[in-house]
Amino acid sequence: MSDSLHARLRDATHAAHEALERDLDWEARVATLPGYRALLVRLRGFHAAYEPAIGAALADAAFFDPRRRLLALDADLHALDAATGQMPAAPCLDGAGAALGALYVLEGSTLGGAVIGRHVARLHGEDVPLAYYAGRGRATGPLWRAFRERLDGLPEAEAAAAFAAGIATFEAMRGWLTMSEG
Repeated sequence: MSDSLHARLRDATHAAHEALERDLDWEARVATLPGYRALLVRLRGFHAAYEPAIGAALADAAFFDPRRRLLALDADLHALDAATGQMPAAPCLDGAGAALGALYVLEGSTLGGAVIGRHVARLHGEDVPLAYYAGRGRATGPLWRAFRERLDGLPEAEAAAAFAAGIATFEAMRGWLTMSEG
């Protein structure tokens, strides 16, 4: 097969990714400071459910721990004096393929998050807490490349699990982030 697993996962999750971006309408959400705070609360809940599940399924702390983002969310929410809120049900990730499919969604959001962070800073000033959207600085590129290498090295027998988990994670994130608080 000539296409990398990463390229095939991107293609397999394209519709779910597009639905998340369409329905989230992040620009409207971050237009006000309370809206930004509410989005971070929802993101914190999602990460609180998914990070432990991914970490357990991968069972490779050296690889996964630098990718965790809960501490950044907690720092932002503390600075904004916001409660952490609820979290969705933890996903069932059976094996490395499923874990990498779910992690693909979270890792990809790190890359796009820098754009959101710059937008939020322009709207609300440089003092707005942006630990979550600041990304990982110079480590972002190397961490993304290492993730892609791990994903592309996944045995073909686990590709279907990665695709299913990637789609399910995008759909779960869309449902969680767009669910009304009522």
